[in-house]
Amino acid sequence: QVQLVESGGGLVQPGGSLRLSCAASGSIFSINAMDWFRQAPGKQRELVARLTSGGSTYYVDSMKGRFTISRDNAKNTVCLQMNSLKPEDTAVYYCHADVMTHFSGRYSPYWGQGTQVTVSS
Repeated sequence: QVQLVESGGGLVQPGGSLRLSCAASGSIFSINAMDWFRQAPGKQRELVARLTSGGSTYYVDSMKGRFTISRDNAKNTVCLQMNSLKPEDTAVYYCHADVMTHFSGRYSPYWGQGTQVTVSS
C-alpha cells in the first residue's frame, strides 16, 4: 500500500558530502514523522534524524552540524544532506515514515529498502 524508495547513496571520500532522498508513494492520506536511520555492519539500526509534520527536527548528537533533514510535504519526500562525512558514517541508510493510508485510519511505520553510504579514501 505504501512504498518508500531511497536514492543518493554511494562512495565518498572523508570530508565529502552526499544527499539522500526518499519518496513515499501509495495510498497515503497523511504522513506524521519522517526519519532517517542507519545500520553499520555488526551494529544495531540507529536513528540519525527526525522531522515531524509540524517541522520539528531531532538529530543524534554526532550528526548535529553535519547532517540536515528536510521534507516536502506536498511531494511526500524527505532528504538528508550529509556534509563532512567520516568513515564511521559508513552504513546502510534507511528512510522511515509513520503513514496513515486511506484505508487504515491510524499511523503505521513503513521502511525503505535502504541505500549504502560508504565513506572511504
